[in-house]
Amino acid sequence: MQTLQVDVAIIGAGTAGLAAYRSAKAAGASVVIIEGGDYGTTCARVGCMPSKLLIAAAEAADAVGKAPGFGIHVDGVVRIDGGAVMERVRRERDRFVGFVLSDVQDIPGTDRLLGRAVFRDDHTIAVADHTLIRCKSSVIATGSRATYPDTFKSLGERLIISDDVFNWRDLPRSVAVMGPGIVGLELGQALHRLGVRVAVLGRGGRVGPLSDPEILSYAVAAFNREFTLEPDAHVESMEREGDRVALRRKGADGKVAVEHFDYVLAATGRAPNVSDIGLDQTGIRLDDKGIPTFDPLTTRTLSASGASPIFIAGDANNFIPLLHEAADEGRIAGRNAARVALGSLVTPVQRRVPIGIVFTDPQIAIVGGGFHLLEAGSFVTGQASFQDQGRSRIMLKNQGLLNIYADPATGDFLGAEMLVPAAEHLAHLLAWALQNQMTVTQMLEMPFYHPVVEEGLRTALREVQAKLRVA
Repeated sequence: MQTLQVDVAIIGAGTAGLAAYRSAKAAGASVVIIEGGDYGTTCARVGCMPSKLLIAAAEAADAVGKAPGFGIHVDGVVRIDGGAVMERVRRERDRFVGFVLSDVQDIPGTDRLLGRAVFRDDHTIAVADHTLIRCKSSVIATGSRATYPDTFKSLGERLIISDDVFNWRDLPRSVAVMGPGIVGLELGQALHRLGVRVAVLGRGGRVGPLSDPEILSYAVAAFNREFTLEPDAHVESMEREGDRVALRRKGADGKVAVEHFDYVLAATGRAPNVSDIGLDQTGIRLDDKGIPTFDPLTTRTLSASGASPIFIAGDANNFIPLLHEAADEGRIAGRNAARVALGSLVTPVQRRVPIGIVFTDPQIAIVGGGFHLLEAGSFVTGQASFQDQGRSRIMLKNQGLLNIYADPATGDFLGAEMLVPAAEHLAHLLAWALQNQMTVTQMLEMPFYHPVVEEGLRTALREVQAKLRVA
């Protein structure tokens, strides 16, 4: 086993790890980046990009179905070629992965190691059976993996996770999606629009990241007009029957029905990949789930003595598991790890305003911490329905609800939750306003063109402004 001495060791070559590598190198540190699996980020391989490719195909199919509403009729039977759909998903997915691989190849070979990394202590990392790394600081950027209850395992190959979907050669006839979170909603609706019989089932009543009761209730009703969504389903059993799964669930009337599906898609969450990297050999303090405790402003992990030479970024810390947050955290972690290695103090960085988007139709978006973090009585709400919103009706996308929150004492904009068309764009405008600490009055002074979906945002702002005047 060779021994390698470096300033900073980075475990994981995904989005956060690559950002950490570039940041640490730019700070003047000697760096090695270690990858235990295949190169290529979660986003490119099994996350953001392939899922949006599937959604884009579903949107095309949905547009054809809605064409008669514009007086445009398609003669003959519309046929969805599942094989062709999935071939494009895989082809374009591989293209995106190729861009990442190209970035990795730009890293000097002397700075790259392949193999499973395990901590021996705070400053020593063993890579497989070939290299022992001595480092002054390190960054954990090991990502996350899909998780599901052990009871699901009896379904064998009829049980899949989201990663598996993007390797399909054709579309199945039916899928039960367990979990109405972001992944479950996006894939569930997309598969439905591509002709797959879908039921999206959950426990506890949650739908995506929504916490505003009005938006949540609206979302359940809206999605159920298109496909089966039961946020609090009572599934009594799932059993393998040949090449299918028999799913028994109790309805609101108390009767038990049995449905058969080709697959069960487990979309029940993801867990950080930190359980087998030797954290017990370090001084890091772990929470009750075995995740390192850390300072989000520096990404530095905490130890019994307070500080640690180990930093953590991206999905591995389970803080805000989104690509842009992983990239930000990687930059913060890499720079601060380099500062520690080179004898300087770490510097805290003000985090950007949280923004979350779910690419369903209508789209879901959360700006700020969300409704559930607002203290009752500390805010007022302005609302806009998109049922009669001009541009939305023009596009036959006139459904949705937007809630804007503001501080009644100062008029400051506090955040929003929404299920609306073009939420991905509205959410960015609102996130920029929140990060710039704008008041509702200042936001209304901004230009609004006509006719655009953003006019719905103006409606909500006007309503909340009227409440502020009363308050």
